[in-house]
Amino acid sequence: MRHCSPTSLASLPGRCTSATPNPDPMTPNLPATWRRFGALSLFALTVAAPGLLRAQEAAPAAAAKPDATAVELETYTVTEKQKGGFKAERVQVGSFRDMNPVDVPVTVNVVSREVLDAQGARSIYDALKNTAGVTRANSNGNAADNIAIRGITVENRGNYRLNGSLPVINLIDLTLENKERVEVLKGGASLYYGFVPPSGIVNLVTKRATPKPLTAFLVTANNYGGVTGQVDISRSFGEKDQVGVRINAAAGQEDIGIDHHSGMRRFGSIAVDWKASDRLLFRFDAETLRKNTVEQTNIRYVAAGGIIPLLPMPPQERNLGGDWQENKGYMRSYVLRTDVLLSRSWTIVAEAGTAVTHRSRHSSDFRNYNLTTGAGQVVTTFNPSMYYSNDNARVELFGRFLLAKMQHNLSIGYAYNERAAPAYNNGNVTQTQNYFNPVALPRPTSPTATTVLTDNTIEDIGKYVFDRVVMFDERLQLIGGVRYADYDSRNIVTTTNNTTGVSTAVTTLYNVKNKVAPMASLAYKPTPKTSVYFSYTRALEPGATAPTTAANPGFVLPPLESRQFEVGAKADFRGILFQVSYFDIERPSAFTNAANFLTANGVATYQGTEVFITGEAGEHVSLIASGTMLDAEQTNAANTATFGKIPEGTAKYTGSFFAEWRVPQIKGLNVSAGAYYIGKRPLDNSNLGFVGGFTTFSAGVSYVFKVSDNPVTVRLNADNFSNKNAWAGIGGSLMSALAPRLVKGSVSVRF
Repeated sequence: MRHCSPTSLASLPGRCTSATPNPDPMTPNLPATWRRFGALSLFALTVAAPGLLRAQEAAPAAAAKPDATAVELETYTVTEKQKGGFKAERVQVGSFRDMNPVDVPVTVNVVSREVLDAQGARSIYDALKNTAGVTRANSNGNAADNIAIRGITVENRGNYRLNGSLPVINLIDLTLENKERVEVLKGGASLYYGFVPPSGIVNLVTKRATPKPLTAFLVTANNYGGVTGQVDISRSFGEKDQVGVRINAAAGQEDIGIDHHSGMRRFGSIAVDWKASDRLLFRFDAETLRKNTVEQTNIRYVAAGGIIPLLPMPPQERNLGGDWQENKGYMRSYVLRTDVLLSRSWTIVAEAGTAVTHRSRHSSDFRNYNLTTGAGQVVTTFNPSMYYSNDNARVELFGRFLLAKMQHNLSIGYAYNERAAPAYNNGNVTQTQNYFNPVALPRPTSPTATTVLTDNTIEDIGKYVFDRVVMFDERLQLIGGVRYADYDSRNIVTTTNNTTGVSTAVTTLYNVKNKVAPMASLAYKPTPKTSVYFSYTRALEPGATAPTTAANPGFVLPPLESRQFEVGAKADFRGILFQVSYFDIERPSAFTNAANFLTANGVATYQGTEVFITGEAGEHVSLIASGTMLDAEQTNAANTATFGKIPEGTAKYTGSFFAEWRVPQIKGLNVSAGAYYIGKRPLDNSNLGFVGGFTTFSAGVSYVFKVSDNPVTVRLNADNFSNKNAWAGIGGSLMSALAPRLVKGSVSVRF
């Protein structure tokens, strides 16, 4: 499957050029997208059709009394918000779909809609800061969130999933307005998701139609003039409400207190559920986002004299770049799923979808600076056309049956994913700037001395089988699974000197066939609400790609294989879910050497203990808390510069705590507070410099009352309440400061 690209990319080798070019890379080529989506949807429905026919023939048998082996259509029931509700009762990620968190034999952290609302959260980092081991990587989130979990970067094109399946692209925003909750499956997840890093899978579960009609309006504004309006509508149709529709839309002006950052944001989504019969269910999700902002200039640090010298902390609002350094993005995704109940014990799921992101970006960093005078340079890279697409299809057969007095929950599946990322870079410009006394940078003409065309395509095909065996009155659970993966990667970097007309191309090809990714676990449940477990996974992931600043830009390392052991315990006690685990991850690492070449660097180990607590601490208090103690080390004895050192950007200690108190004396009044800690981190793999740890605080208050029987919620939240200033984003030789205090107020009404 090939992708036609924007005009600026049409000359890439092997790219489709027959279609009418799209002159504006920020405007979607909808016909092409729908052709791809339609083809995948047709594939999914074709696979499901035979099962549908058999299901209709077998309908009378299914009306019999259900037993322990009976399966049902996996419906998502959304109820009106309950008091509290910080604790999740089910997860929908990976091979553990629709399972209670106590029964899942790996670490799964869930951030519910109630937590997101209580915190006034909108970005993916806002949600994930509530889970253990999360740090920022190389940016402070002013344009998009780059995140690491357990010291390992969360890959922006493969590790984020919509409703447990479609890989969505985290390069603009991952919107929360239409999400019911955010789930984090820690560690390796290759059995279900193919080639992805073992940092974890971040799953965004969308809101579905509510049993009763809902119309809600929300207006949010902050202390810097940012304002957003949002609408949330839910309706059901048909004699038995068999069709449910949920629509979310938002629009507003962006401003978070950083110089020149202001811009615009537009979002829309729809979720449709059609229960065609007791045996057939269709689900469709679509969302789109357009966001234009000015991207803040990062600081590029370099070693000097065996250390990495650091500049003093800048004012948090400072942006050393110009107001013309825009980051314009457009995102859209579609996914269609069909569930067919074949018989009392078997069901089939077929789904297909596509996610596309366009970006036009002027990214910049401040470098070559003098520590005393502050004199340095802002280097801006021009990327007028960056295009990312994920096409995804999956068919899975699930059955539940008894064999040798043991209950088997068997899944057999086939998954296909193609990721494409053509990009056009027409060079950079260097402008003089001063760190202590910045000046306005004029808009330069676009650089044309050198153009770089990058064509990256990954095709990942997997066949998997997964069995969860339950025995001894459901006290013992044995899980085993294996994935056979076929992986093809092609990366072509073409550099053209526009003065001489000379072009050079570097091609990196990898082909992996029948690579095995196993998973096994054993869990024991002393009581129905407690469990202890041991699990082992082997994960597969794409190799690292050299950045544009490296001496081998665009070079891709071979695919990697990691392994993870985890032992843990979980308990659901008096409304609170407790999770504690010890994990041990071994993963190949990469290193930019003294000659500025990206190269393999042996193995890195990540060993640590995590705690996660969420739920109701009594009648009036909800809480969510987490903590990680992590020992990470590089173990390549052949590289004395990094041997025994901590991997770049990895914190030994991280922690979070957030609680909401429902004031019993004043009905409808809620007060909340939170604290979030990140320990000191090394700036590079050689540990030539560190940034100190820091704690940020949040606070909030809300009041719910009724006007003509319609609930109205007035809310006030403050992030970074103490206005802490520290280095937040670390990675790739880049760093950025914490964003300034953000005070946001909102008013919502539900009809």
